[in-house]
Amino acid sequence: MEEGWVVLASDATISPRIDSTQWRLALLAAALEAVRKEWPQSARWPLAFAGFSGGSKRSGIVGAMLAKTGSVRICGFFLSGINEDRLGEAYKTYQPGPGFLEVPIWLSSGSSDSVATPQSHNLVKASLERTGFKRVRLEQFAGSHQLKMSEVRRALQWFRALGKF
Repeated sequence: MEEGWVVLASDATISPRIDSTQWRLALLAAALEAVRKEWPQSARWPLAFAGFSGGSKRSGIVGAMLAKTGSVRICGFFLSGINEDRLGEAYKTYQPGPGFLEVPIWLSSGSSDSVATPQSHNLVKASLERTGFKRVRLEQFAGSHQLKMSEVRRALQWFRALGKF
């Protein structure tokens, strides 16, 4: 919020019988619709998707699904503690269009992360670049399997610097 962004994290008051990407997409779509009813101009706002560990994997999939609809302007992905490329696979599955490959991706990893090791982060970066993503940035910080807020801030600044908003 210090960077001038609105943070939206959708969650439900009930637990799903089966937690799925489609269920989470429905939550996010409902949250976006509620925001757009209150602030109609928000339909033109750029969106950055972010996640940590499994949330990184899921945010890439949900981002590609929403991009396919054409109803969002995605300005970046912040993927922290990720050890498997799901974004590249989501691009191939949902085919949101060639412009999606221009969306900047910030990969953030702890140098002593034993879950999403530096080696696995390098493999994720290589996989994304093989898919055709043009702006993939790999950043490492001193630490383990954790989210570092200063990395989130740096990524948002990078997205803003690269964007036209």
